[in-house]
Amino acid sequence: MVEQQPDYAAPAVDKALDILETLAAAADGLSQLDIAKAVDRSPGQIFRVLLRLEKRGYLHRDPQSGLYQLSMRLFDLAHRHEPTRSLIAAAMPAMRRVADATRQSCNLGVIDEGRVRIIAQVESPDDFGFHVRIGALFPLDGTASGNVLAAFSSVVHTDVPESVLADIRRDRLLVRPDSAQPGITDIVHPILRSGLDEAVAALTVPYIATSYSRVPAEDVSAAAARGAREIEHALGI
Repeated sequence: MVEQQPDYAAPAVDKALDILETLAAAADGLSQLDIAKAVDRSPGQIFRVLLRLEKRGYLHRDPQSGLYQLSMRLFDLAHRHEPTRSLIAAAMPAMRRVADATRQSCNLGVIDEGRVRIIAQVESPDDFGFHVRIGALFPLDGTASGNVLAAFSSVVHTDVPESVLADIRRDRLLVRPDSAQPGITDIVHPILRSGLDEAVAALTVPYIATSYSRVPAEDVSAAAARGAREIEHALGI
């Protein structure tokens, strides 16, 4: 028989976590009243918690509108987590080589609670390139990197057709126009665990084809594939 753990109440902790989770799910900033309604408490009950979270740097309050938003504090804490640090440290040298070889930017995405979180970015060495903010979140279904991560994950659910996922698994590659940025072609390779069809990350080159592009898309994809294998080797997976 499994022993039940005692349920020690910690109302202040629950309020703080409820507030953080509410703001994480909000597309825009929320007022104190909005937050109170969302967590089913009165504004007075969450006032002190909001003050402490803001003072500790977890929340930012706009001085004009008074709306609260999450700061990057939680993202900073996540990056202190050893697996994330190890992945970024292993990936950055290879990503720089990809950027140098392709004259394009590249980024690294992982699955974070059913979405794609960008954890690393290397700029194009040329005067133009597509920038993705570190920490940005994107849907699995609507992005090429999300489709690749979903194709090589046994735990996430997606509405992407199985035939599309099967093609990605077969080719270990997805090349398609970016759904949100016209003129950009996403070239995505998975970072896979050795012997397993399980992705730890996706390496994406948002390829911009202009008269200044010196490297054709096929060569960009080949360079990105080499980069993905280099990252796997560096991780020892």
